[in-house]
Amino acid sequence: MKRKILFFIFFLILFCSLGQTPCSNGFAGEYPCNNYDLLSHIPVSTLANNSGNPEGSDIWGWTDPVTGKEYAIAAMTNSTAFVDITDPINPVFLGRLDSNAGNNYWRDVKIYDNYAFIVADNVGNHGMQVFDLTKLRDITTPITLSSDVIYDNVTSCHNIVINEASAIAYLVGCNNFNGGPHFVDISDPLNPKSLGGYSLDGYTHDAQVITYNGPDIDYIGREILVGSNANKVVILDVTNKNTIIKIAEFDYPQIGYTHQGWFTDDQRYFLLGDEEDELDFGINTRTLVFDFLDLDNPTQIDNYYGLSNAIDHNGYIKGSEFFMACYRAGMRVLDISNIGSEGDQLTEIGYFDSYPANNETAFNGAWSVFPYFASGNIIINDIERGLFVVRKSGTLSSDEVLKNRFSISPNPTNNDAIIKATQNHQIKSVSIFNILGRKVFIKQNINDKKFVIPLEKSSKGLYIVKINGAISKKLILYYTSSLLSLFLCFFFKYLIKIPATKSP
Repeated sequence: MKRKILFFIFFLILFCSLGQTPCSNGFAGEYPCNNYDLLSHIPVSTLANNSGNPEGSDIWGWTDPVTGKEYAIAAMTNSTAFVDITDPINPVFLGRLDSNAGNNYWRDVKIYDNYAFIVADNVGNHGMQVFDLTKLRDITTPITLSSDVIYDNVTSCHNIVINEASAIAYLVGCNNFNGGPHFVDISDPLNPKSLGGYSLDGYTHDAQVITYNGPDIDYIGREILVGSNANKVVILDVTNKNTIIKIAEFDYPQIGYTHQGWFTDDQRYFLLGDEEDELDFGINTRTLVFDFLDLDNPTQIDNYYGLSNAIDHNGYIKGSEFFMACYRAGMRVLDISNIGSEGDQLTEIGYFDSYPANNETAFNGAWSVFPYFASGNIIINDIERGLFVVRKSGTLSSDEVLKNRFSISPNPTNNDAIIKATQNHQIKSVSIFNILGRKVFIKQNINDKKFVIPLEKSSKGLYIVKINGAISKKLILYYTSSLLSLFLCFFFKYLIKIPATKSP
């Protein structure tokens, strides 16, 4: 009986985290927004284990090349969570890989060849975890996962960068090479091999590494690393790991902490974020724009200032858009199609604010964002609130729009629930399955806009309701006397936990 209750509570928690909320009149539910809808949300309490003070940090994504399914890989202070977001309105938490050592705010993950590579900073002898992502295909209930390999030539590292074209991982901010990049051959993911490192420019906080195909013909085909090194930016030719060539080094006015940057798709321009300039100088959110036409002589050509003094963190470019995790200001989306021209080179065109309280200068809210899914799904990992799946307004596919033509209420319920069709749609058939997949009810030839589901005398738990043989929705049936279930739903949907300010 106890196991059944715990099983039910878990699915109730997951259920209460789901549900699309369009951006309307500047809000998606409680969250300020512009041009981006909230598709679903899973809290930290589901993603992380109970060790320490669980919070969110880095995030990355993986698309299964065989099934086409999309997965969010959310790094937490004490673990790494895996979530199937193929149906972005109804994501499925699959399980987590616990920390290989202690807990801390900095855990980072990147992907190569269907494997996740995970590092953590200031946690002792953690090493680099390697996890085979294809194992996610076979998971039917949430489980605790295990690393396939632990690369132990490092203890702790702040970050990991992977150049997929060369199958090289660059571990930065580690316990060796003065915190400079540590090179690891991951062409055989289950047998990573050290290729040495670079220590002459000190600590590297973050970096991007590319196989260069930009406008500077001197470096075509070379492997180029651009490092954000706390108080400067360095550009290195890392093609030959035994002979690293320093191409350039530069700084800029009002340096707080040189944090992270990203190339435009044509590798002409580089957008850089400084994590502490808003704190140190009282300026609004700043993004620095550099022209890398000549890698030997990069030049700053613009500063973009946001509408608040929130702190910018990780930012990534996809086509003509720059997606920036901006802590208390959430995810901000900038149009960069005018980069390099006269006038406003960057313009904000949308946002989703996962920290609705305010946009002040503090280390809470959106840590990172991943915008690269082909579907248009965008995932945000928020320090206090966990995983958000958002999408540009009006871009849901026809199948996903179809799911929104029908609603079930009340849900959760302790009585009969009602299915309603929107607009001119009709309910033609209804099939209901329990959590084990057994069909417990079927009704055909309904042909109406409303249908009452007769579940009052059914066993309590999670059910899947299939409408018209194509649209699946979840339904929770709870005991009348179980105030706990309603409390949990309210608790995990609305509780906001704001810890003491700290610098991730």
